[in-house]
Amino acid sequence: MRPLVFVALLFTAAACNGSTGLPDATLTNAERTDTLYALVGTPVSTPSGYSLEGSRRVRTDLSVDFDFAYNVQADGSRVFLPRAALGIDPTATVNPGFLTSDQTFEAIQVAPSNGYLTDRAIPLVVGSRYVVRSRVTCQIGVPKYAKIEVVSFDDLARTVAFRVLTDDNCGFKGLEPGLPKR
Repeated sequence: MRPLVFVALLFTAAACNGSTGLPDATLTNAERTDTLYALVGTPVSTPSGYSLEGSRRVRTDLSVDFDFAYNVQADGSRVFLPRAALGIDPTATVNPGFLTSDQTFEAIQVAPSNGYLTDRAIPLVVGSRYVVRSRVTCQIGVPKYAKIEVVSFDDLARTVAFRVLTDDNCGFKGLEPGLPKR
């Protein structure tokens, strides 16, 4: 039995990228711009949630498969709301969250593992930048990571526009354009 276990471990090691212990990345990181509508004060049919998995907007009336939502608070402040701040899976082992960054969007190259704010509203201003962690969506039990920069707000439509680059490769934290190496 031991020789079979040893052979299985060798095949597993051979299939993994030597520097990360993960299979080689196959999905290219690409920057895009997206828009979300406020949770309150916009038609229910407009997307207010965002899922890092697939870099997609989500209608919150149809699904809770999102990592954060956008809202304009009663005092007029604009915020991203991670799932736990909305009361969705607040006791999950890994909750989506945000880390504020003072680096330029381009300078953010790797997502940290810890320190994400998960249970409160994240205040937004044009030019603010964040590293974002998703809920666990990978079969290997880890989240995905992205970087976001707020580009603009439309007060009439109650929207936020933002730049985003997501690493859709499970276990990778590289936040540079192209095929990630880390």
